[in-house]
Amino acid sequence: MSAEDLENYETDMELALYREYRDVVGLFSYVVETERRFYLANHVDLQVRSAAGEVYFELSLVDAWVWDVYRSARFVKSVRVVTFKDVNVEELAKAELDLGTGTGFTR
Repeated sequence: MSAEDLENYETDMELALYREYRDVVGLFSYVVETERRFYLANHVDLQVRSAAGEVYFELSLVDAWVWDVYRSARFVKSVRVVTFKDVNVEELAKAELDLGTGTGFTR
């Protein structure tokens, strides 16, 4: 396998991952970013902890999807992350879903 073949393979994998993200993002309530991973989740519990003068974050996610091109199973029931780095948690805005123009069905 040439370097170009490897680069094309990695590009295709990233594109497939982005498409999967685009397809599943509407199923989740939160976006969570850590220094190592990007997650979508429906429940997030973030606790600030301290031990021996060090502050760290303990993050628990339920019903999550993990942005990781090398994982075969990106949907996980629960995730626990412990980190000394920043954590970003954002609640996703739920757009109204129109199930049909002129049908009177809206959600």
